[in-house]
Amino acid sequence: MSRWFDEKGELTVSGRKLIWLLLVGYIFCLGILCFSPQPIGVEGVHTPNIFYIGRVPVLLVPFNSFLNIGQLDNFKKLFWIIGQNISNIFLLTPLMLGFLGFFKDWRRWRLVLKMSFLISLGIELMQVILDIVLDINRVFEVDDLITNTLGGLIALWGLPMLQFIVVTIGKTKESKD
Repeated sequence: MSRWFDEKGELTVSGRKLIWLLLVGYIFCLGILCFSPQPIGVEGVHTPNIFYIGRVPVLLVPFNSFLNIGQLDNFKKLFWIIGQNISNIFLLTPLMLGFLGFFKDWRRWRLVLKMSFLISLGIELMQVILDIVLDINRVFEVDDLITNTLGGLIALWGLPMLQFIVVTIGKTKESKD
């Protein structure tokens, strides 16, 4: 069918090599994104319900952004809050897609749910440790655990659609040749 995918939309040997390189690059970028100092956000956007354990900021109110959306007084702040939540949903999606492309036996929703949650929890805990050691201005947020885990499930649900697209494109290309 193609160099990267077989007739079922699964990765070929070349496809696995490519995805491996992309995963390594994505993990590197994920590390920079999650573990570098957090720049100050949009001016005037203050997150309610944050409390401190020592000097570590913690936000344990689920769906805090949406519960307090009425406190936002302009579109720029609303865009910032919604954008943060959407980006957190899709933070782990490429990583999980890569893993699911490699490991067919991982394509079970309970396993993906567990893996996505544990990866997200690992990121949040590492941010706490780095905040204690380096003061990188990060907040442990329960919403990040929820949204990142949802992103892993989106990868699982999206994989069959991506395979269908790859197979359809491959068949269309073959019929033209």
